[in-house]
Amino acid sequence: MYPAVAVAAVVAATMSAAPAQADTGIDVFLGALDHYRLGDIDPATAVRVGESVCPMLAEPGQGVANVAARVADELGRPLGPATMFTGLAIQILCPRAVGALTDGQPFSFF
Repeated sequence: MYPAVAVAAVVAATMSAAPAQADTGIDVFLGALDHYRLGDIDPATAVRVGESVCPMLAEPGQGVANVAARVADELGRPLGPATMFTGLAIQILCPRAVGALTDGQPFSFF
């Protein structure tokens, strides 16, 4: 009788546990890449390179064009698609950068 109670308790605990939450920013980013026909990039690579865009922008003297060129190199893509990728990464993964880029002020993530 006790083993059945233990099994029932484990099943109940498992079923009542909160579901794992996906990182919605990453999901939105990958969805946007797919929407703009960049979905053939390996998702792990897309996330790694996308997350590197914000710190690259924070480097002294870096602009969007410089970052897009580095993204093109890292992805092995032409500059056009890499620029789209970079813009999506900025909008979705580092929204603080959007304000800083529009007012010309340097920004930092620290």
